[in-house]
Amino acid sequence: MSAANRNIFSYSAVLAVFFLSGCAGFPELNPPDVRVSQVWHATLPHEGQATDLLSWWSTFDDRSLETLIEYAEAENPTVDSAIADIEKARATLASARAGLLPVFDGSTSITRSGTGGDKTNRVQTSTTTSGGFDASWEIDLFGKNRKQSKAARLRVDQQIANWHDARASLAAEVADYYVQYRACQQLKNAYKVELTSQKETIRATEKAVESGLTSSADLALARASAASSSSSLTAQQAECEVLIKSLTQVTGGDEPRVRQLLAKGKQGIPTPKSLKTTRVPADVLRQRPDINALEFELAASIADVGAAKADLYPSLSLGGSITLSSSSLTGQSQPWSFGPALSIPVFDGGERRAAVKSSIADYNTAAANYKSGVLNAISEVETALVRIDSAQRRISDTSSAARNYRTYFNAIDINWRAGGASLLDREDARRTAQTAEITLIEIRRDAVRYWIALYKALGGGWYTSNAPSTNDHTKTKGNVL
Repeated sequence: MSAANRNIFSYSAVLAVFFLSGCAGFPELNPPDVRVSQVWHATLPHEGQATDLLSWWSTFDDRSLETLIEYAEAENPTVDSAIADIEKARATLASARAGLLPVFDGSTSITRSGTGGDKTNRVQTSTTTSGGFDASWEIDLFGKNRKQSKAARLRVDQQIANWHDARASLAAEVADYYVQYRACQQLKNAYKVELTSQKETIRATEKAVESGLTSSADLALARASAASSSSSLTAQQAECEVLIKSLTQVTGGDEPRVRQLLAKGKQGIPTPKSLKTTRVPADVLRQRPDINALEFELAASIADVGAAKADLYPSLSLGGSITLSSSSLTGQSQPWSFGPALSIPVFDGGERRAAVKSSIADYNTAAANYKSGVLNAISEVETALVRIDSAQRRISDTSSAARNYRTYFNAIDINWRAGGASLLDREDARRTAQTAEITLIEIRRDAVRYWIALYKALGGGWYTSNAPSTNDHTKTKGNVL
């Protein structure tokens, strides 16, 4: 080895040691500190029944509900957006993996040239052809490309988890609207029944006033009560229409189709089977796709930090080229070259170190988001359990109250018709009975909605093997969660 070459390698070694020593001084990455209890603090409703979350919707025994969920998954833009995010993440992964492989480029050309003009300047016309081949390969000495590829792969998994979360959330949203609509219909029917009865009361009171058996004040009271019920009925009808619009929005925008399915389905509030909630909180976290997505992002951010730190080190690449050229004037030539190239970061104004600090900040953000997600997940389950337990215990009492208030009203009604009770007493008893019956419908509705909220809080049921293919979106269509 010549003296000049020895000096070059000596200088390179000194520079490498100098700049590698500059990689130190960054803070350590601290894992997120999340304490998860091993027991549920809320009451478990009847300990639940062992059912598979994936088939839970079938326990409603309502084909209209299942069909609406299928339409939502097939046509809702939220799912389409999640699929597009997966495709983008996979494209990013393919690009990152390409950095681990050699790059080959080829070129070819043919040129016809010459010079015209005076005889002294004239050059004979010639043909030149050439073809070249270039190759380069960055040797991933410190793992920058490998870490970038790992981060990209983890973000594909993250987007798949987000897709599953979107499906579970969408199914829960459709079911929630559907339950609200069925309860809305029951409330509307309750107001209709009362309004019909009140109109009969008005007719009877009008005859009594004409006969002089009662005062016009009773007629005014009867008309006021009927007007109040009519107003409540109108408001309830509007609420039912709004819920139809909401169902139409989340299931693809075909309102006639939604109305047809609602007309076919069971008219009562659908009642599902219970969910198994005896597992410890840590097990629940493992089946929630949103928590899995946060975990993947946390792991990807760790890989990003490693890639940013690796970028502080020198990089080594191998390159070579060969060119074949031929000219009718000068003949043939075959120049070629091959050798390694070492790139050493000398001065970049702190750009690379800033990139490391930025990636560490991104990791800290991901760690905080993960901790927040875990705490929110546990809180959602605990809250749903409390509400389910409360609603189930209230149903029995409210049902008894509604039944007895209706019995009381019937007794007052008989007494009123016999002339033994005033219309004011009768209308007070009617309002009390109606309020109790409406409260019962609302509690039954809310109890089912709380079960749906628990389903979503438990993760909804999902398999990563069902992730959509980049080239085949049909795998996501028509699969009821």
